[in-house]
Amino acid sequence: MVHKVLVALDGSDLSVQVIEALEQFHLPATAKVVLAHVLANAGADLDVAADRPQADTEMVPHQQFERLQAYQAQLPCKSELEIVMGDPAEEIIRLANIHQADLIVMGNRGLTGMKRILQGSVSSEVVETAPCSVFVVKLSS
Repeated sequence: MVHKVLVALDGSDLSVQVIEALEQFHLPATAKVVLAHVLANAGADLDVAADRPQADTEMVPHQQFERLQAYQAQLPCKSELEIVMGDPAEEIIRLANIHQADLIVMGNRGLTGMKRILQGSVSSEVVETAPCSVFVVKLSS
């Protein structure tokens, strides 16, 4: 049974599809969902604390923060928002460990060829290193 779900949202149109996929799990009212948004770090910052505290919500565009709150309001169970800064794959894994998630739900942008080589695949990295099952939603056209 799934009791704790980490949902990684990136603010793109794919986020809507990820939330729709989450609804298909018919989570019980006793479940807990953590909606996570990672603000990507362009480079390593040596001044960031080792435990990477939450990012300031003022760093998230207002429209994106409202969208996260709207997704949260749709959920049929307890939930919380986690907004963090860092490498997306590393932060998703870190949050899954902190919250002891039973499942990670996230999207896949469908990058191929050179874009995938240069930008990497967050979902592939998460699937490889996650401490729990990962449900990956493919971008549909």
